[in-house]
Formats: sequence, C-alpha cells, structure tokens
Amino acid sequence: MVNHPTMNAKPTALDAYLARTAAIHAKVERLRQLADDHFGHNPDAIHWGHAGDLGRVLAELDDLLAILGSDE
Repeated sequence: MVNHPTMNAKPTALDAYLARTAAIHAKVERLRQLADDHFGHNPDAIHWGHAGDLGRVLAELDDLLAILGSDE
C-alpha cells in the first residue's frame, strides 16, 4: 500500500478556520430562518417569557460580536 502524504497530513489552522467559518455561516442562516418564522412562536401568543428568551439571545450575540471585535 502506498502511503500518500496528504492522507496523513494533520489539518492546519487554516483548514480548521475555514471549516468553522462555513459552520458559522450555516448557523447564522439557520438563525435567520428561525427569526423569519418568529422562532416558532405564534405572534398572537407572545408572552414575556418569549421576550426574555430573545433578550438573552441578544445579549449572547453581543458577547459573540465583542469577541470578534465588532463595535455594533
């Protein structure tokens, strides 16, 4: 059996970065779909618990943006 160098190569930081970037794009798109669908909630039945959950999501998104160096 021939041993190909690329078959045993360890992933590089760039490989991991690109894979994670693709995964982030997929999750952001899923989040966009959920938001477009009111996060699965009936708009006529929204209560303070739903608003509180979205407040927590908003705070987490702010934290993520701060990690990535965004001011907005």
